Amino acid sequence: MAWRDSKASGSRLLLFMASIILGIAAVVSIQSFSENLEENIAIQSKTLMGADFVIDSNQPPNERVLAIIDSLGGANGRSVGFPSMAVFPKSGDAKLVGVRGIEGGYPFYGELETKPEAAAQTYQEAGGALVDATLMLQYGVQTGDSIKLGNTVFPIMGTLISAPGTSGIGASVAPPVIIPYDAVEGTGLIQVGSRIGYDYYFVAEPEQDLVALDEKVDPQLDVENADLDTHISTAEQLGRSYDNFGKFLNLIAFIALLLGCVGVASSVHIYIKEKLRSVAVLKCIGATRRQTFLIYLIQIAGMGLLGGILGVLGGLLLQQSFPLLLEGFLPFEVQISIVPNALWSGLILGVLLSVLFALMPLLNTWFVSPLQVLRVEENGYQKSRKAQLWVVLGIVLFIFSFSFWLLGSIRYALYFVLGILVVFALLGGVATLFMRAIKKYFPTSWGFTSRQSLLNLYRPNNQTTVLILAIGVGTFLISTLYFTKDILLAQVSLEASEDTPNLILMDVQTNEKLAAANSIEAAGLDVLNNIPIITMRMHQIKDRPVRELILDSTATQNRWVLFHEFRVTYRDSLVASERTVEGTWPLERKGNGIIPISMSDNVAADAQVTVGDTLVFNVQGVLMEAQVAHLREVDWARMQINFSILFPSGVLEEAPQFHVLTTKAPDAVKSAALQRDLVRQFPTVSIIDLRQILIVIEDILNKIAWVINFMAFFSILTGIIVLIGSVRTSKYQRIKENVLLRTLGAKSKQILRITALEYLYLGLLGGGIGIVLSLLGSLLLARFVFEVSFVPSTVPFLVVLPSIMALVLLIGLLNSKSVLQSPPLEVLRKEGG
Repeated sequence: MAWRDSKASGSRLLLFMASIILGIAAVVSIQSFSENLEENIAIQSKTLMGADFVIDSNQPPNERVLAIIDSLGGANGRSVGFPSMAVFPKSGDAKLVGVRGIEGGYPFYGELETKPEAAAQTYQEAGGALVDATLMLQYGVQTGDSIKLGNTVFPIMGTLISAPGTSGIGASVAPPVIIPYDAVEGTGLIQVGSRIGYDYYFVAEPEQDLVALDEKVDPQLDVENADLDTHISTAEQLGRSYDNFGKFLNLIAFIALLLGCVGVASSVHIYIKEKLRSVAVLKCIGATRRQTFLIYLIQIAGMGLLGGILGVLGGLLLQQSFPLLLEGFLPFEVQISIVPNALWSGLILGVLLSVLFALMPLLNTWFVSPLQVLRVEENGYQKSRKAQLWVVLGIVLFIFSFSFWLLGSIRYALYFVLGILVVFALLGGVATLFMRAIKKYFPTSWGFTSRQSLLNLYRPNNQTTVLILAIGVGTFLISTLYFTKDILLAQVSLEASEDTPNLILMDVQTNEKLAAANSIEAAGLDVLNNIPIITMRMHQIKDRPVRELILDSTATQNRWVLFHEFRVTYRDSLVASERTVEGTWPLERKGNGIIPISMSDNVAADAQVTVGDTLVFNVQGVLMEAQVAHLREVDWARMQINFSILFPSGVLEEAPQFHVLTTKAPDAVKSAALQRDLVRQFPTVSIIDLRQILIVIEDILNKIAWVINFMAFFSILTGIIVLIGSVRTSKYQRIKENVLLRTLGAKSKQILRITALEYLYLGLLGGGIGIVLSLLGSLLLARFVFEVSFVPSTVPFLVVLPSIMALVLLIGLLNSKSVLQSPPLEVLRKEGG
């Protein structure tokens, strides 16, 4: 019976499943690609690191670290890396780069990809440099030209296309330049305050257990402010980073799938409503409740399975495009393969979601009476509230279970389900309120076509609420994306005030600070800050030495505090990004007593200290006892120099230190000229142009936005299919209404205008509500999460909303074409039949 009945309604049921197909295609493609990504990271982990394991430190290794390196058979290769200014003598241009001096045969896995290829082997012997390809293109430099790093000029041996460990945001801000290890000292770039990383690379024996090695050696290195990373642990960390982004995309795809399910529920509701008389007839001739219910349940489950199969096939095709979509984020090429688990989950999702969301309208077949054959009124049956409650509970539990499976956290799954329920409830509630408002405050003064188009929104089988849900959620996703991107950019944007620096001079030595300040002023600019910086580590927290805390597995302090090299300054006032939380500042040191200091509240919480607690710092070999006298909140999001620890004046002036100078260049031309002049005078000074960093951040956010927009498009596309399904499902109802309107004297133009206005209302309602909800949500995010002022983007209002309205209007009119052109006799014949 299910098969026979479905043959007559197959095209309609297939349309119901189209939205399911889209959602499943999105979920399967993302899950498959995420699995491929994880497999590729595991396979290529050695290539990404260039070795089996590495020992790294941000200070020259002490005797204990060197002894550990020797006990492991000695390093197979080593490197030293730091940021510095590079000058191209050919043009005089200067740029911040990431210098990396390499010794030995590193990388031992993968390769230095260069052009010409031989440069990767010859640059060390020739004492030359390999320069990032993008950097060479940007500054018009070619192989054979030269590059100046500090006091040394290197011939450029080749273009560096790729190398292990040279990808990511850091490489965008400071492009890599590779030179021989022995040439680093001659540059004069390693000075007090230089941010240097020392890496020692190892090739493991075939039988060596790297996990056991990590567990044994890493704690020993931690005590010496060094670290051991294996290619396994690095791959796991990288995998987690991409996994989080994959989960986010999965949730967007799942929302698209849920939208499709809402459309299925609405379409099945109308479909079953038309079948109720047939069900009543079946019951009159002896069919049981269970039999009539199963006939249509089998139909829906079969179409869900078919939708799952088609969705899986679509997902496999879509999966092929993800390497192109995520090209800017991946440091390696991903090999695409079929993931059986993702295919099975797609099939199961197709059947389960179709059945779950169709159960509510399917309950009508259970409770319809055989007497319905004789009745002509609508809803001549009563559904069980208990059965409805169980269905709703099943849907919510399934959504929670699936989101928990994706996120791996009960709390996040609850937040996601709550968020979905709130957005759907708000959209549905607003749609319902709007319908009631139209009935109560109907605009009787409007013209006939305008009034009739409003009436169409609450005709029988109108599906207005479902369409507003589908359109609204898609618009909500895209608008929230734009608003959130504005919030993130606002956090890192440069303020337009005169005292906000955009050029920062790092590593200025004490004997250079006066000359550097004079050079800035000679260029007609002001020195906004001249900040002394001293490096130190925590030696003791309260009454416990840090070495003891590192070895104590039960210690509750955040471990980064124990290993971190703090860069602190001294001053007697707070700046605009700081606010007092507890205590008073400034404080003066009384005689030779304990030194009062100020700590940022987040670092104090991680170190588990508060006002009155004592700390001992190791200031480059000298122990200094201090007491926390002041806690402050620091706005770390501001693009300015902030400090976690402040000392009062009169304490650290004689300590080894370097300085940071800041200024504000009015434009890029002035900035470039000043940088060239400063680097020529002070080759060891590094200059950070905050505007370039902002451009990099904005570019990254735009790439992420493009990927999320691509996924949000599935939600919009789902809404379109629900819209098509709605028009198709209520087609006969619309034809009947148009025939009656023609009988009353309405012209074709009037009917066309009524239909056009109806879809404009739907697009305006769905899109408008979605944008308003995303605006409110983004305002709450900006106020309570990011704590920044929020100026919303105009894109959702000027581009997204008109586009959604035009799309809804176009789809509605195209699908209503046959309705508008149907002759009156068609309806009369059907009624006669």
